[in-house]
Amino acid sequence: MARKVKKVAARKRERRLYSKDDIKELKSHSRAHTPVAKIAKLMKRTEGSLRQKAQKLGISLGHMR
Repeated sequence: MARKVKKVAARKRERRLYSKDDIKELKSHSRAHTPVAKIAKLMKRTEGSLRQKAQKLGISLGHMR
């Protein structure tokens, strides 16, 4: 008897634009030297997304403590 393989639908990713408040929060975290992993959880975004946005804004992230 052949086994049936259940197909799982791929979850479509939805982009969320950065609002002015998001940018303000990101800049404040940069000044406070908050680790990127913690910022990612607070803002519900990926670390890569935050790093790319910070690079475009010309601010530093990824502080080690």
